[in-house]
Amino acid sequence: MSETTTFRPAERHLAGVTARAEKRALLWMAPRVPGRVTSDHLTLLGLAAMGVCGALYAASGRLPWLLLLVNVGLAVNWLGDSLDGTLARHRRVERPRFGFYVDHLVDAFGALFVLGGLALSGLMSPLVAAGFLAAYFLLAIETYLATYAIGRFKISWGPVGGTELRVLLAAVNVFVLFRPRVLVSGSSWLVFDVLGAAAAAGLVILAVVSGIRGTRALARAEGWAPPLGTDRVPRGAARPVVLVEGEALSLL
Repeated sequence: MSETTTFRPAERHLAGVTARAEKRALLWMAPRVPGRVTSDHLTLLGLAAMGVCGALYAASGRLPWLLLLVNVGLAVNWLGDSLDGTLARHRRVERPRFGFYVDHLVDAFGALFVLGGLALSGLMSPLVAAGFLAAYFLLAIETYLATYAIGRFKISWGPVGGTELRVLLAAVNVFVLFRPRVLVSGSSWLVFDVLGAAAAAGLVILAVVSGIRGTRALARAEGWAPPLGTDRVPRGAARPVVLVEGEALSLL
């Protein structure tokens, strides 16, 4: 059997507030997508939408009304980013490794485009944008490592997933259109700076807590490395299997 046929995707963990409604909407839309439109087209649409959002953000410092068009771009990004996988499964043309790799590479560039645009707009300080981007990448790295090592892929954190983040960002855009600065402890701060710094801190905390939990789970599953030249499992013997957070892990 080839490597492609033996590949098993990681368990997806999605528990966002909008998850059920979103799934129903996507399942309704998938059969209605024209045959000439493929999941790859939708992935590219999502990436292009994020590039447009970044450009609109960059120009919104001079033309604040462009923030409303950013919200349109976020909606288009949701359509492309969320519907591509559903469409592939509906048409039975899944490519799990390709889809996982490309989709999350696209997400990384999308975050770069959006935060880069905000940094150029004057609505967010470049230092805060860079810190937010670093925190996002830190959590993404931990998530993808856990996907490989534990076999569980977290799409949402508590009630917040990608769709919820888009909705929150759209609401912030409307707020900033009318009030780009707020008073904090008697000083005037950019709204995007306040929220960006808070969000970056939250992402770092999530990455650290998840990293500790993942490390402890794998340590329980595999134990400490044996001394050099020893092997706790006789050669040729079956490897024991344990459950870690509901996942079966072989003690190699």
